[in-house]
Amino acid sequence: MTEELMGIITPLLVGVLLIVIGAVNMTGNISSLHSYHRTNVTEENRKPFGKRVGLGNIIIGIGVVALSGAMYLTQRFENDVFTFIGMAIMAVTLVIGLAISFTAMKKYNGGIFRF
Repeated sequence: MTEELMGIITPLLVGVLLIVIGAVNMTGNISSLHSYHRTNVTEENRKPFGKRVGLGNIIIGIGVVALSGAMYLTQRFENDVFTFIGMAIMAVTLVIGLAISFTAMKKYNGGIFRF
């Protein structure tokens, strides 16, 4: 595989993985989260917590997939504007996804990092 192709496929796979993990979290299965992110989450709050954190993961994953698509367009049309647009989309989705996830962690776990 060429280096250019790997530069497109890798973020695509990472984005799809984030979307899948987010979808699993949204079912209430939060086992993929580190233990300190779920330390104080009660059984009754597992589902709403998982939905919010999962939504954050899905939003971030969509941004990474969009970046991959933009990188493909950059190579296809030899125009760097597509990568710039993809980076902007990814930055926005990263901020939104992290805000949703961190808000859920604060609400249901009492904080982002609980040791």
